[in-house]
Amino acid sequence: MLREVIVVEGKRDAQAVRRAVEAQVLITDGWQLSTDTLAAIKGAYERCGIIILTDPDGPGERIRARLTALFPKAGQAHIPKKAATKDDDVGVEQASADAIKEALAKVHYHLQEVKEKFSAADLFSWGLNGSEDAAKKRAALGAALGIGYGSAKQFLARLNAFGVSRAEVEEALAKLS
Repeated sequence: MLREVIVVEGKRDAQAVRRAVEAQVLITDGWQLSTDTLAAIKGAYERCGIIILTDPDGPGERIRARLTALFPKAGQAHIPKKAATKDDDVGVEQASADAIKEALAKVHYHLQEVKEKFSAADLFSWGLNGSEDAAKKRAALGAALGIGYGSAKQFLARLNAFGVSRAEVEEALAKLS
């Protein structure tokens, strides 16, 4: 059983997580986050830690950002959009058990002190910004590293915040080529 509590958006997301791993799961019920829900998440965060696993879409990223602002030391798990899409529906509930397990195996935590600093020039030199297929490359690299998809600015922030090393990026890029 996972030590941390997994925080997801909805009931079907929770069911999908429970099918994949043995863990306690809390449900946000979307953006609203009632006082009771926030209290439950805060209690779990303080006692055993939480891992945020939201849908890889706009609303899911907004919920993730809100939760991360409230709980900055929360773990971050990302399922690639491609692995969380079925019949044009995107969400954790659409992901396979293997995709959920893989996302949870690649949990990242925001660092208090950035170890290695990446720049916009790095993204440009790797073809992750300023090229025709940059968004596609960021999505593939984000999936390989377990940091999720984002715009060039978001992606750069995640590389720096999650303590990803230059060697990890270069190794993943080599495998994707």
